[in-house]
Amino acid sequence: MAVNVSGGLFDCTGKVTVVTGGNGGIGFGFAMGVAKMGGDLAIWARNAEKSAKAKAELEAAGAGRVLAYQVDVSEEANIVAGYEAVMADFGRVDCVFANSGASPRYNSVFEMPTEHWYDFQKTALHGAFFTLREGARLMKARVDGGDATGGSLVACGSLSLFQGLPGKMEYAASKAAVAAAIRCLAIELAPLGIRANVVAPGLVITPMMGEGARADAVAAHFAPTIPMKRTGFPADFEGIGAYLCSDASSFMTGETITIDGGYMVRP
Repeated sequence: MAVNVSGGLFDCTGKVTVVTGGNGGIGFGFAMGVAKMGGDLAIWARNAEKSAKAKAELEAAGAGRVLAYQVDVSEEANIVAGYEAVMADFGRVDCVFANSGASPRYNSVFEMPTEHWYDFQKTALHGAFFTLREGARLMKARVDGGDATGGSLVACGSLSLFQGLPGKMEYAASKAAVAAAIRCLAIELAPLGIRANVVAPGLVITPMMGEGARADAVAAHFAPTIPMKRTGFPADFEGIGAYLCSDASSFMTGETITIDGGYMVRP
């Protein structure tokens, strides 16, 4: 069993963190970082069986308390109800990772059906925004009530914030819009001690991209283009997850943090 380092610089003890899509991939990486630092976790996802497995692993890693909720963030009402459940169970929200998203499915603007554009944004853009907004609402209420600990809002971005990807405009547009929302939240909420940041991953091998031989083939194909000569993995996001949840990041807001093995600064 892993032992958390509660009391250290990245201590998350006593903090309640909501992670959407937290039962796998990068979201699980964020959650695992918080767990190893002793934090409490509310995992939102749709697959109950997968969430139960993630819950057990997070508890074994040192989390204070972990509860899994079936929440589909494509609908605002589900998000509001999800937070009501978290507040009933935990009584507070200190950190939110708006991580749930979807994979782009087309290779050209001319192939993409109109309905796909709208459906994609329900989760990737609107779901992320409502998750952040409602989380911020609860943090503000806590601060207004005299709790000076503020809070941390985090959106999962992408290198598509900076690069054009043929046929992937529904994905890139959602990430860029959420990043803009984060910057606005950072300015508006800073006086309350609530910070807002974006984590922009490079190429990360997750189950969404496939598993086994297919994932290995993707990694082998792209690794030579990355200065560190490897693709990323969910575990690479544990450190930034713990940092952004903990008080160590209390003066950091409005930033976009790239974790990409050096891809964006290639010569």
